[in-house]
Amino acid sequence: MLAYFNGRFLPQEEAHISLHDAGFVFGATVTDLCRTFRHRLFRLQDHVARFRQSCQLAHVPQPIPNEQVARLAEELTARNTESLSNDLDLTLVMFATPGLVGYYASNQSSQVDESPTFGMHMFPLPVRRYAPLFRNGAHLFVPTIRQTAASTLDPQIKHRSRLHWWIAGQEAQQAEPGAWALLLDTNGFITETAAANFLLVKDGTVLSPPRESILGGISLLTTEEICQELRIPFQERQLTVKDCLESDEALLTGTSFCLAGVSQLNGQSIPWPGKVFEKLLEAWNQRVGMDIRQQILSGG
Repeated sequence: MLAYFNGRFLPQEEAHISLHDAGFVFGATVTDLCRTFRHRLFRLQDHVARFRQSCQLAHVPQPIPNEQVARLAEELTARNTESLSNDLDLTLVMFATPGLVGYYASNQSSQVDESPTFGMHMFPLPVRRYAPLFRNGAHLFVPTIRQTAASTLDPQIKHRSRLHWWIAGQEAQQAEPGAWALLLDTNGFITETAAANFLLVKDGTVLSPPRESILGGISLLTTEEICQELRIPFQERQLTVKDCLESDEALLTGTSFCLAGVSQLNGQSIPWPGKVFEKLLEAWNQRVGMDIRQQILSGG
């Protein structure tokens, strides 16, 4: 695999962030993740735009224009898929940091170097990780760890300062191996998982936590568009664990697997697979020209 790092394409194992980089020193790393379908990046422009927004909100310099970022992403994808069969897809990760912290690098003249860090790398779509979502439905667990307050860190920033997610994930694994952590906000309302937005279905309506309380998911946006096309009502409102357990269905939307159903929350069953999920997944398949479930299960 090739990577793109600070102006050049190079073997991925040669791409390194300095120990003095603010992305390592402060965890000041903004990121975004996109996937291919038959080697074509899906909704790349939307991912690049979200990446730019995250950089601006996090005060991470990003001097490369969106059009150039997109061209570099497409070139990197072309180089890395040149010898791959069409049924093998890749994940693209973009990341940016403010650059070197001057005083860590014995430069007393400034806090952060004037050259920010920007890179992209790719890896095969991790189908084995997501196969259980389609084989058994997602199992979720609500840990004691809460989502970072919006007054502390804007949820619209997609970043790598994810220690709270790591701790929440470990707590979920201890409660049930294989479970994903579903975090509440400081007021006890549902937010999201570390890798996916959360939805539930009640009386034929798809419900999402308010957008201002969660990351603006590209797959969430796609699912909302599909709901509009199929005339399935889509609403935003605050959701509780009780709402989830009393729902007709619960769903996850995420870049790598697109859409999955939830079969269990805190050890209690949720109807799975649901009729709305099946309708939405089929519409997803038509959009991307591929049987998503089959691709994930065939490799997992």
